[in-house]
Amino acid sequence: MERRRIPFTIGLVLGAFCASSQASELSLEQHDRGITVRADGELFTEYLIKTGPKPILWPIIGPSGKPMTRAFPMQRVEGEKFDHPHQRSLWFTHGNVNGVDFWSEFGRHGSIVHREFTRFESGTVAVIQTKNDWLGPDGKRQCEDERTLSFRVDKDRRTIDFQIVIRTSDGPVQFGDTKEGTFGIRVPTLMDVDRKAGGRIVTSEGLTDAAAWGQRAAWVDYHGPIDGQMVGIAVMNHPSSFRYPTYWHVRTYGLFAANPFGVHDFVGSEEANGSYRLEAGGELVLRYRVLLHAGDAAAADVAKAFAEYSAETIR
Repeated sequence: MERRRIPFTIGLVLGAFCASSQASELSLEQHDRGITVRADGELFTEYLIKTGPKPILWPIIGPSGKPMTRAFPMQRVEGEKFDHPHQRSLWFTHGNVNGVDFWSEFGRHGSIVHREFTRFESGTVAVIQTKNDWLGPDGKRQCEDERTLSFRVDKDRRTIDFQIVIRTSDGPVQFGDTKEGTFGIRVPTLMDVDRKAGGRIVTSEGLTDAAAWGQRAAWVDYHGPIDGQMVGIAVMNHPSSFRYPTYWHVRTYGLFAANPFGVHDFVGSEEANGSYRLEAGGELVLRYRVLLHAGDAAAADVAKAFAEYSAETIR
């Protein structure tokens, strides 16, 4: 597989979305749990740093006013599935980093520990930037990351741009080939495909439901009904992101994850190897946009939304 260093400049992804005349004013409130993001005074999401062994976003409120990720294990909601407690709403980890499992929360797992907030700005675009340490079960740091999250809200869609820069400040890092990763969302049970109530998975390549698992795509949309209203979550992989277009670890039971490293599992070949060695002093950049929308993928015109995102300049 290719090995490359991607240059990085701190900044925002700017484009047509910012020009919306219906854009909401976003405010940030810092507290001991993390940061709360509000749109015109109403809760949009919280960036939480103390719910478990990794930072997460939860809850995430969509344009219909309903939560659009599963509440478990942070909260038990009647009718939700209680499997896979490590699948916490929206998160970023990987299952094999120098042999340490940061994905699960069982046994001698690793922890991604929040170090500091380095930037937070309110406005029609709200920005949170953080630094985090990836610690093994022995407390040894394997690598560090810097995350920049940009939030936007208008009448019928909401976006979260998520940029992760992984840096190897303590020596080389091997990202192992495993399906257990990496940029993950757990959709509500109400909208998962297995519930057979209208939930669907659709990829940019036209694959649907179980056929989407392990395939490469520029974007994937997971939509379904919540309280009788069709809503969806699209995750888009920016063309400047490492190993674009990424592979997708997306399941009909509700897991929805982009994973550029799990090649062996996804292609089903003993010869395939998606592992990646990042030398000391190197950095790896991953970029995603999460689009929360009304309707299904066609009604929301996710393909057009991706075209706009992929054309935007990152500065």
